[in-house]
Amino acid sequence: MSTLDKLTKNLGNSGVDTDAVRFSDLDMASASPLQVVNLVGREIVRGKFAPGSRLPNEATMRERYSVSRTALREAYSKLAAKGLIKARPKIGTHVRPQSDWNMLDPEVLTWHLQTMPTDTMAKDLFALRRMVEPPAAALAAKMRSDESLAAIASAYNDMKACSEGESDLIDADFRFHVAILTATENHFIGAFSALIQAAMLSTFRLSWRGAAQVQYARIIQHETVLDAIRDQKPGLARERMETLLDDSIRDVLGALSNDAKT
Repeated sequence: MSTLDKLTKNLGNSGVDTDAVRFSDLDMASASPLQVVNLVGREIVRGKFAPGSRLPNEATMRERYSVSRTALREAYSKLAAKGLIKARPKIGTHVRPQSDWNMLDPEVLTWHLQTMPTDTMAKDLFALRRMVEPPAAALAAKMRSDESLAAIASAYNDMKACSEGESDLIDADFRFHVAILTATENHFIGAFSALIQAAMLSTFRLSWRGAAQVQYARIIQHETVLDAIRDQKPGLARERMETLLDDSIRDVLGALSNDAKT
């Protein structure tokens, strides 16, 4: 099963409807705290409960979601840990400012992917990736071992072999970028992809769709990054990764523009 398929399966298992949340679709008499977390979290992210606002009282929220007091309080505890809400004695539970939200939390990222305009999310993500991945490619060129280089090359070879299958191509592309981060031998950089996996896979799907007419050229661009890392040329690796990311965001925006016309 591909990374993309696993992600989709996991989201489904978590109770998240990736198209729209319909309360009637859930057996609310036995709704779990996780389901309530997803429902309330998504409503906060899409602005139903705005930052700074106070959530309805406990009785109202229990009736709204048909949940027990225990399930609601456990859900609130999880949302508080993600930085979305804060409970104050005798005042109530308020939505925290968006700057306090843990945007790298996988569930918070997923809610944004489901509710934010895709072009806004893509631009924000690529700005972050451009800050991290080009320097990481340069560091990988310095630090790479034979083993980590083989992992990058293996992912690239899979990209070439899977060029006709979108899901497999996206999975191989993701593994290519993860392998470069891992090759830095820096645990914090290596963990970056795991934090934003959902967002990366979503934009990979769009970028390859937008690059349909130049797919071979995009695949070769990945090879140029691999070559620079193999040859241990940090400056060239950084430059080629920057070019790859800049072209990829243009592909994403092109795909979104085409979608808007259809």
